[in-house]
Amino acid sequence: MRTFLFLFAALLSGILPGVQAVEPVVVNTGSLSMVFTVAEDGKVVFNYFGDKIEDTGSFAGRKYKEQPDNGTGYAPVLYPAYGGRYFLHPALKLTHMDGVQTTELIYVNHTSKLLDSNREEIVIHMKDPLYPVFVDVIFTTFRKENVITQSVEITHKEKKGIVVEQIASGYLPLHADDYYLTHFHGTWAAEMQLVEEKLTAGSKRVESRKGVRATQSANPSFLVSLNGPAQEDTGEVYGGSLAWSGNYLLSFEKDECGILHVVTGMNDFASAYHLAVGKVLKTPEMVWTYSSSGQGQISRNLHDWSRKYALAHGDQLLPVVLNSWEGAYFNFDEQTITDMIDAAAGFGVELFVLDDGWFGSKYPRNSDNAGLGDWHENRTKLPRGIDYLASYAVNKGLQFGIWIEPEMVNPDSELAKKHPEWIVKSGKRDIIPMRTQWILDLSNPAVQDFVVNVFDGVMALSPHISYIKWDANRHVDNFGSDYLSSSEQTHFWIEYVKGLYKVYDRIRAKHPDVLIQLCSSGGGRLDFGALTYHDEVWPSDNTNSLDRVFIQYGTNLFFPAMATAAHVSTSPNHQTGMLAPLKFRFDVAMSGRLGMELQPKDLTPEELPFAKQAVENYKRIRPLVQLGDLFRLKSPYHENGWASHMYVAKDQKEAVFFAYSLKYHGRTAFFETKLKGLDPAKKYRIQELNRMGWPGFYGDGQVFTGEYLMKAGISLTIGNSFDSTVLLLTEE
Repeated sequence: MRTFLFLFAALLSGILPGVQAVEPVVVNTGSLSMVFTVAEDGKVVFNYFGDKIEDTGSFAGRKYKEQPDNGTGYAPVLYPAYGGRYFLHPALKLTHMDGVQTTELIYVNHTSKLLDSNREEIVIHMKDPLYPVFVDVIFTTFRKENVITQSVEITHKEKKGIVVEQIASGYLPLHADDYYLTHFHGTWAAEMQLVEEKLTAGSKRVESRKGVRATQSANPSFLVSLNGPAQEDTGEVYGGSLAWSGNYLLSFEKDECGILHVVTGMNDFASAYHLAVGKVLKTPEMVWTYSSSGQGQISRNLHDWSRKYALAHGDQLLPVVLNSWEGAYFNFDEQTITDMIDAAAGFGVELFVLDDGWFGSKYPRNSDNAGLGDWHENRTKLPRGIDYLASYAVNKGLQFGIWIEPEMVNPDSELAKKHPEWIVKSGKRDIIPMRTQWILDLSNPAVQDFVVNVFDGVMALSPHISYIKWDANRHVDNFGSDYLSSSEQTHFWIEYVKGLYKVYDRIRAKHPDVLIQLCSSGGGRLDFGALTYHDEVWPSDNTNSLDRVFIQYGTNLFFPAMATAAHVSTSPNHQTGMLAPLKFRFDVAMSGRLGMELQPKDLTPEELPFAKQAVENYKRIRPLVQLGDLFRLKSPYHENGWASHMYVAKDQKEAVFFAYSLKYHGRTAFFETKLKGLDPAKKYRIQELNRMGWPGFYGDGQVFTGEYLMKAGISLTIGNSFDSTVLLLTEE
C-alpha cells in the first residue's frame, strides 16, 4: 500500500536533556501498523497508520519539509495539546494552577504487555517538562480482527487541581489529495441516515450535546475515504467509532498544508473537569480500523471485533422474538398476553417479550403519563402477576422477557414524590418534561443503587425471566445535579455516563447470562460503549420495512447484524402508514435478528402458513446472518432503487443472499449483480427461500461454481416496488 502520510512538517531542533534516541514505537495487528517516532526535542511524532509495514526503522531518520515562515515546523504529534504552534482543535486543553493555558508533552518511555494470544497493550508515557502533568496514551491491539482501540489517562502532582477543558480519546493526522467523510444523521424513527461529503478547508464537527439518547440525531462512528468517495471493495478507508454513551465530538479539520486532523472524544461542551491531585481522568476508548480495499473490510473487521469484544454474548445465536408493543401497546390484560404467547408458539417464535405497561399501583402504567419509576406489578391488569405469564411462556416452549426504563421517572409516580433530589434539574428552574417523564441523576451513587435494585427486583419477579429490554426515552435538557457540588456541575455529563457504566458492571456481575436489549427510543444509544454490556440493539422504533432497509444499512456499516433487532410489523405500518407485502417485511427483517412486532390475530389465514415457514427459514440461515461475513452488493442509497447484500460462512460452505426492489423499475429494467465472498473452486446449490408465487431467481435448485457467481453473477426478476428475493447457497 502507498504510504498515506506525507506530512508537511519539520522536526524541532532543540535537544532536551535526558531525551535519548528511541527506536520507532510500533503498534501492530495482524495486518495493520501504527508507527510513532521520538524527535530530538522529545515530541512523539505520528508517522503512519495503514497496512502492516515491516520496515519501521526507516521512519527514525525521516526528514520532513520545514515551514516557510520560521523553518521549524509542527510535525503532527501523537497527541496534540494546546500550546506552541498547534493552533487547530487540540486533543488536550488544560488550565494550570498558575493560570497558564498551554501544555507541552514530551516522551518519557513506553511499555508493552501481552494481554492474551490476540491482544497487546502499548502505553506511551508523556509529561509536561515544566509542570508535573502526566499523560498516557494507551493502545490495545486486536491481532485477528485488525482493530486498535485508543484511550488516554491524565494525572498530575500540582499543588492545586488543574482544569481539564478538553481531552480527546483519539487523534489521527492524514495527508491525501482529497478526503470524503461518511457520517450519520437522523431523528426518532429515522436513525443512522448516511451522508457522504467531501471535506474542504476548515473544520467539520459531528457532535451531540444531549447527554442521554446521544446517538439519535448523529452517531460517533465515521469513515474517512482518501482521494475519492468510499467504495465497497477498493480504495483506502479509515473507520472510527467512539465507545461512549454521552456527549461526544468528532472534529475533522483540514489545515492550510492539506493535512486532515481528526480529533475524537467526549464533547467539551459545559464539561470543564476539575482534576484533583493524584486523581486520574481516563477517556472512553476510540475504536480504529483501516482498509486498503474499501469500506466492506472495515465493516467485517468491526463485526468480528464486536462479536468477540463488544457484545455480551457475541458467540451465541440469538432467538426469534415476538414483542408485545405494537400488538398491544398499553391496552392489554392477562388473556391478551397469553393469546399472543399461544400464537408465538404456533409460529415457532422462541422468546416472548412483554413491553411497557405491566407495572404501577397507585399510579398505574396505562399510558406514558404515569407510573414510571414504580417497579411493582399492576395486579389489576395482571392479577396473577409476571411469574404466571413467564411460566405460561416457558410451558409453551418459549423464553420470557420484559421491558424496563430504570433511568427515567414520571412526575406522577411514588418515586418522584419520594426522591425529588434524584431528578436531573437546573437549580430552581422548571424541569422540562419529555414524553411526560424526567431523568434520574446517575451521577448519584444512591440512584445507581436504585437502578441496580430495579433490575434485581424485576429479575426476581420470576425465575423464568431471561431477557430484559432496557429503554431510555428522553435526553437531557437543562442539566444539573443535586448530588454534585456547585464547583462540580460541569462534571455531570461525564459522571452520568460513568454512573451508567458502573450500573451495567454491577448488573452484569450479578446476571451474566441474561439477554439485554439496548433501546433508547430506538437507536438513541447505539455505540460500542453501551453495546459491550448488551446482546443486541433496537436500531429504530420505525418498523416500516422500506425505512428499515436504510436504517439497517447504516447500522451494519459498523455494528453486526446479529445485534440488529429487526421485526416484522403489521401493514399498514403503525409509524408511516405504508403498505408492504408480508414477504418483503420478512425478507428485510431476516437480514438482522428476526423478530415480530404485531398482534398475531391481525395476520390473515393465508398469511399464517407463510409466516411460520419464514420463521423456520430464518432458523436455517440464522448462523450465516448472525455469525457470517457481510458483503454489500448494492446500496439502497444508489439511484437505481435496488438494495442487496449477502452473508457468507467463515468456511465459505454456505451463504445467504438478499435483494430488494425499493421502487417500480418498469418492464424493461432488471436486477443483476455479482456475488462476493465465495470460494471460486466450490460448487453451490441455490435454493430460493420465502417464495410466494413465482420464483425470483431463474436458477432455483441449480448448482453453480463460486467462480461463475462472482464473475458472471446472477439476474433476478424483481422490478416492482417491494419485490424481494432471498437465496440460500449451500456447498455441494
